[in-house]
Amino acid sequence: MLDKLTVDIFGFNALQIGLPQIDALAASRMPHRWLTNSSVPDEKLRDKKRPVVVVHDFAELPFDAHSIDLVVLPHVLEFSAEPHQILREVERVLIPEGRVIVTGFNRASLWGARQAAGRLSKNYFLPLEGEFISHPRLKDWLKLLNMEVGSSDFGCYAPPFKSEKWLQRYRFMEKAGQRWWPYLGAVYILQAVKRVKGMHLIGPAWKQKLVPSAHVLPVANKSKEMTQELLSKELNG
Repeated sequence: MLDKLTVDIFGFNALQIGLPQIDALAASRMPHRWLTNSSVPDEKLRDKKRPVVVVHDFAELPFDAHSIDLVVLPHVLEFSAEPHQILREVERVLIPEGRVIVTGFNRASLWGARQAAGRLSKNYFLPLEGEFISHPRLKDWLKLLNMEVGSSDFGCYAPPFKSEKWLQRYRFMEKAGQRWWPYLGAVYILQAVKRVKGMHLIGPAWKQKLVPSAHVLPVANKSKEMTQELLSKELNG
């Protein structure tokens, strides 16, 4: 789904923040694509085609304002202590009409219910540090930053099994979930566009050729008529 969303987003600079285990910009056509992280990745991740170029605090992006066309946040907000600040920084570095793509775990899902039960039994299915953000709540946060929320997609409808054997047995739930309960997928992907008030995209300022009105006479014709009128008055006078 990330490949499907990023392939048709055009620009010059694309940025993936966090989760170096996946290449969220693999299908992007932008000439400059960077991956940043909050720590130096393990040795086994350093040989990836897209290495980590900057190590930084996610709450402070080391980029100029209005310099990035696309930002991808794969499961970053839910594992951060300051998700609001991260979104504010993303809004700052995005150009007008720039896009942000966010992935997160859905609380209203079987995985979310399993994680809630794990808090009681101390037997977690997903990482303990995660504070899952609901899809409607994230949309509200983006709207407060003048980000226009676009398409959203959900996936992973199978129950939270760790066994590959049991996951295969419930594979039928993937297609059934997409059709019958699409908003209850364990993972969501949300896309938003940065809007700037007072700015409108306009076409090229083509010069329009002025066509004189039918009742307006050219200056040369007017001078000729005035000369003939004066000669007529002198002859008659």
